[in-house]
Parts: sequence; C-alpha cells; structure tokens
Amino acid sequence: QVQLAESGGGLVQAVDSLRLSCATSGRTSSSYNVAWFRQVPGKEREFVASIDWSGGVPRQTDSVKGRFTISRDNAKNTVYLQMNSLKPEDTALYYCAACFGCGGRLAALYNYWGQGTQVTVSS
Repeated sequence: QVQLAESGGGLVQAVDSLRLSCATSGRTSSSYNVAWFRQVPGKEREFVASIDWSGGVPRQTDSVKGRFTISRDNAKNTVYLQMNSLKPEDTALYYCAACFGCGGRLAALYNYWGQGTQVTVSS
C-alpha cells in the first residue's frame, strides 16, 4: 500500500508558476512509478507527466512540454511537479498516482491515488 498526499495548488495569474508536491508514505521501500494527472469537471482524467522509481524516464504530455517538469526526491519520498508559464487551460484538479512495476499514460494502470489539489489559473 502507498498513500499519496498532494499539496501546493492555488489560485495564480497566467504566466505565474506553482510547484506541486506529492508526499508518499507506506510501502515506499519498493520501486514504484509516479504520475501526475489532471481533471476538469465533465472531462476524463488527463495524463500530465510521469517519472520512474530512479527518477529517470520523465514523460510529459505535449501540452505541458517546456513548461512543466516532474522530479522526485526519494530521500524525502516526494514527487514534484514544477509548473511554469501557467495558462488558464491548465486549470484543473491535479492528482498524483502510483503503481508498482507499471507506468505510462493510462490512469487505469495506477493503483494508488491522492485526493487532488486544485490549480486555478486566471487570465
């Protein structure tokens, strides 16, 4: 079991930055991959970025490349999503998710989810 807790969301202006944190606890001694997803009401959960256990192989969806960076600090059991040059279309509830021995862009592959943190970007 892995527990996930997101933080760092808020209300910002367009082109501002935010850093989201995903604190993990529980079975953190095992290798697990982490991803960030986001969701707006009435739409499916959308993949944002993922990173594997070692901190390598970071992936981002095309709409955030060059603006968002995913990283992890295993000593702190925390995964980060640095979001720069935010746009109003980035407004969503952001979730972090984890899975063991899997990964990728499909939400269905992830077994563990946090409660989400709201990001609102005003124009």
